[in-house]
Amino acid sequence: MTTDSRGDYQELVDEISELLGVPATLENRDFELIAFGAYDSEGELDPSALDPVRTRSILTRRSTAAVRTWFEGFGITRATAPVRIPPTPEAGVYRGRICLPVRHRGIVLGYVWLLDSEPGAPGPTDPQLDAAMRVAARIGALLADEAQHGADLSRELRAVLTAERGWQADMAVAALRTALGPRGDGPYAVVCVAPWPSADPDDAPSARTVPHATALCTVPWGPTAQWLAALIRLRATDTLTPATSAATRLLERARGVEGGGAGPDTGTHGTPATHGTPGTAAAPLTVAAGIASPRVALAELAAAWQEASAAARAALAEPGFGPVAEWSRIGPYRLLTSLPPETAQDPAVRPLLSPAHRELARTTEIYLDCAGQAARTAAELGIHRQTLYYRLSRVEQLTGLDLDDGEHRLLLHMALKAARL
Repeated sequence: MTTDSRGDYQELVDEISELLGVPATLENRDFELIAFGAYDSEGELDPSALDPVRTRSILTRRSTAAVRTWFEGFGITRATAPVRIPPTPEAGVYRGRICLPVRHRGIVLGYVWLLDSEPGAPGPTDPQLDAAMRVAARIGALLADEAQHGADLSRELRAVLTAERGWQADMAVAALRTALGPRGDGPYAVVCVAPWPSADPDDAPSARTVPHATALCTVPWGPTAQWLAALIRLRATDTLTPATSAATRLLERARGVEGGGAGPDTGTHGTPATHGTPGTAAAPLTVAAGIASPRVALAELAAAWQEASAAARAALAEPGFGPVAEWSRIGPYRLLTSLPPETAQDPAVRPLLSPAHRELARTTEIYLDCAGQAARTAAELGIHRQTLYYRLSRVEQLTGLDLDDGEHRLLLHMALKAARL
C-alpha cells in the first residue's frame, strides 16, 4: 500500500465514523486491519467499545481464524447491505456490530465494522446507513484499484531476493519492475524481521496493513525457519522514518502484543546474551528487525536484503542495537555477518565457547569492549580486579592467546562477537 492510499482509507473510515457518530474500523476480506477511527462524541472512548475481539483486532492488526469464521456465519461475505450482528459475550463480542460489506463489481473486498447502539438507544437511521454504504463503495473502488496494480507482489519480491546472480536475477527484477509499473522508481528500503513466527511460506501480512509497504514476502532461512522481508517506499534517501514505522508495526505483529519499542531479544553465544554496550545491560531479544541502506534501483534489492537480514542478526546478537537495527549503525557486525559460519569457529577460541566457560567468555568480551581497561571491566562485572586478572589468565591458558598482543586480542574479540551470530 502506498502512503497516499493509506491516507485515503483513513479519511474514508473517519468519514463513516463522523457520519454515523460511532467508531468504525476497516478490514480487508482476510480480516486484517487497514484503518480505524476512534470517534467518540464525549471526547472519551467508551470502555465497552473495547471488547476482546475489537481490542485484539486493533492491537495485532488482524482477527483469529475462529473470529473470522464466526462473523462469516452471519452471511457477510454474500451481503450487499448492512448486516447486524448481536452481542455474544461468550464469543468475546460484548457490543453488537453493524457490518458494511465493502464490494466492487459484486466482489467483496473488505468490511467496515461499526459498534451497534446499546439496547433502547437510537441507532443509525436507514438514510445514514445508505450514506455510509456509498462511502464503503468508494473504499471498494480504492481496494480494487490497488489490487489491480499489484498490491500483492510477494512472489515477485521473493524471486528478486532469492534468485542467483545472472540471468535469473535479471528476469526476477524485470518481473517486479513490470508489476510495480509507475511505482518502480525508488527510493526504497528493505526491512527484515527475524524470525517470522509462522511455518507457512505464504503467511506474510498484506501490504495494505503495513504503513508505507509496497510488497512483503517470507524468505526461507535455514532448514526450518523463515524471515519476513518488506519493501518500503521512502520519501527521500536521507530519511528512513517510513521504514522504521513499518518495522515497528511488523514487530508488533510478530510479538502479538501492543507496542513497538524495546522488547525482549535473544542472543546466541557461548555466554548469556545480556551484554549490549559497555556499562549497560539489555534483555535478550526473541525477534528483531533490520533496515538496509536506501536504494533507488530495483536491481539493488538483493544486496539490500543482505544488509537488512544482517542488521536483524546483529540486533539478535547484541540487544543494544535493537529491536530495530539499521545496517549503517551495526559497526563491526557489517563485516562479521558477511563471514561464512564456519569462519567464526576459530580453533584457538573454540575451547572458550564451551558451556563450561560461559563466564570466562563473558568476562573476556566485556574486557575487550572496555578497550582492555581493567578498572572499567571490573566495575561492570561487579568483581574485584584480582578476580578479573585471574579469569583473564585462565583465558590465555585455554586459548594460547596473549591478551597483551593486539592481533591476538583482535582475533579473540571478533571470534566472540561472531559466535553470537
